[in-house]
Amino acid sequence: MRRAFALLLVAGLACGVLSTRAAGDGLDELMRTLAARHHGEVDFIEQHFLALLSRPSESSGVLIYDAPDRLEKRTLEPRAESLLLSGNSVTVQRGTHRRTVDLQAHPQILPFVESIRATLAGDRDALERIFRVEYSGSAARWMLILEPRAAEVGKMVRQVRIDGSGAVLRHVEIFEADGDRSLMTLRERAAP
Repeated sequence: MRRAFALLLVAGLACGVLSTRAAGDGLDELMRTLAARHHGEVDFIEQHFLALLSRPSESSGVLIYDAPDRLEKRTLEPRAESLLLSGNSVTVQRGTHRRTVDLQAHPQILPFVESIRATLAGDRDALERIFRVEYSGSAARWMLILEPRAAEVGKMVRQVRIDGSGAVLRHVEIFEADGDRSLMTLRERAAP
């Protein structure tokens, strides 16, 4: 289940990295731009690079965001699966099996969820409560590097990198503490 929550994040770059305090207006401008977008729906391709596998595993589907706190990841290939974050609960559905988890009962998971939710909502304060944030780039092409503040979270995830342009996220990459990583590439929805 922990991996499922980490994968919910992957629900993503430019030159010289600045700290959030030094970045000042650039990061504030990005957060305002992200906060102004109340709905988004993109196709995703997610690759998992695991030490145990000689090549990455891959999945694809649709990622849907509705402000302020609803995020749904519908995996279509290689097999159907749904992860739904709504308020303080996460529901995972695989086939007929469904499991709902209250995030308050699992505080170790909350930072994973908040990293993507706070980014999509443009909530800088929430992001900085949980992560050390580095920002680089401009409104046209930007990158956030998130490193967990809590050592306990750092035992699972070493770093999250999110990049995009304007209010559109392009890549989300998670570097796990054990050396594994995942990369989610986001694209505008293809016409039906």
